[in-house]
Amino acid sequence: MTTLRRRTFIVGGLAGASAGACIGLASSAPANALGYPFTLGVASGEPAADGFVLWTRLAPNPLNADGLGGMPNTSTAVEWQVATDERFTAVARTGTVTTTQASAHSVHVTLTGLEPGREYWYRFRTGGHISPVGRALTAPAVGTQPELTMLFASCAHYEEGYFTAYRRMAEEQPDLILHLGDYIYEGAATTTKVRKFAPATEISTLANYRVRHAQYKADPDLQAAHAAAPWLVVWDDHEVENNYANLIRNDTNPAGDFKARRAAAYKAYYEHMPLRSAQAPTAENMLLHRRVRWGSLATFHMLDTRQYRNDQACGDGTKVCPAADDPARTLTGTSQETWLIDGLRQKLGTWDFLGQQVFFAQRLAAADGSKSMDAWDGYTANRTRIQNAWDTNGNKGTVVLTGDVHRSWGANLMQNYGTQNRVIGTELVTTSVTSGGDGNAADNSLNPTLNPHVKYFKNLRGYVKTRTTSAEMRVDYRAVDKVTVRDYPVKTVGSYVVESTNPGLQAP
Repeated sequence: MTTLRRRTFIVGGLAGASAGACIGLASSAPANALGYPFTLGVASGEPAADGFVLWTRLAPNPLNADGLGGMPNTSTAVEWQVATDERFTAVARTGTVTTTQASAHSVHVTLTGLEPGREYWYRFRTGGHISPVGRALTAPAVGTQPELTMLFASCAHYEEGYFTAYRRMAEEQPDLILHLGDYIYEGAATTTKVRKFAPATEISTLANYRVRHAQYKADPDLQAAHAAAPWLVVWDDHEVENNYANLIRNDTNPAGDFKARRAAAYKAYYEHMPLRSAQAPTAENMLLHRRVRWGSLATFHMLDTRQYRNDQACGDGTKVCPAADDPARTLTGTSQETWLIDGLRQKLGTWDFLGQQVFFAQRLAAADGSKSMDAWDGYTANRTRIQNAWDTNGNKGTVVLTGDVHRSWGANLMQNYGTQNRVIGTELVTTSVTSGGDGNAADNSLNPTLNPHVKYFKNLRGYVKTRTTSAEMRVDYRAVDKVTVRDYPVKTVGSYVVESTNPGLQAP
């Protein structure tokens, strides 16, 4: 795994020094009177064939209640450096960016002009302090299809356990990490959990969202995962409020203007993620759905299933609800649906990966036909139009990547669920990082009688690892036995193969 280490500034630039603690290690340059500013680590994301985005945020006191991280209301210059080796003996690019209090002294550097399909290392410096070192990769060149090792995760409830899954993900040294939502949770602190939220109240203001994000980013296991590889991120609901739908609230607590709350949440999310400037929010809106190419091997269609959806049918919950089949109901919104269908029809790579949040396959909860109104089962016509688009276009390598449900699942996507007549795609669902606590290895909720297309289920915490070539994707469901105790080892609890020309889960 990539080791997080401090570097010492010497004459001639930034040069390697021995490893040390991330906070409080002395620098040979004059120390910033505010203290060590890189307490939230570093990150990269949005890989392209010629570059990626670098991120950090200056926050010597990250949990200050004002959300400003202990930084003054003055601009601060931050140097950045990218090299082709971890010791920075071969510097490829360098520059300076200026942070401001208006963006919580966050840093977003968009790099271009790098070589495709290779590793780089990066770091930052300000006020004599050197950041940890991060590892990034550029995407392969279009026309090439090298093997891709990718991990994806979701649902990290800070209070319910330690982020061991993130540490194990860092140790895998993947090419790419996807986070599929619920990166933070918005709720109030409780008295019965493993560790406590800051602030203690349910968050609804910009300052509070910034503090909650900072609490997460200060976690060393999460920092390790960010430093190990570039990330692609999309949100779900808890980045704002549980089960919200567009500008419709889940409940009225805490009181206040939900449009202002969503604007604050979106702004804080952007400030803490390695996203491009195209994703910078405007008031309560933020364009998060986007396409990322991995050479000619795969296209990632990163979806937003919260910002544009109709309200959950029949008052939400799991139930029988004829309104769920209304052709006018949408989870994606019309514009995003059109964008997705157009991208699928382009067939830019061997594989099409839909990075999204909620369960995509039909999943009956009971013999009476009850289904979750928050998932795609509550928006069946929207789902059918998308499935038909890739099916009629012959996209055999379509794989939906899902989070949200705090369990590992694997499902075949059917052209018609009622008759089970033909497999047209595959869904891989990652369990949570910590949400739901330790889980239950003996839990058996698969119910193959109701859902014969669903092939796998496991109730433990962890992530999914995939290794993809032009011919096949090898899938490993990775899990730890406990998250209420630190540093458990990870193990593979289920494995499958998906063939690029034959959709569906196969035995390895």
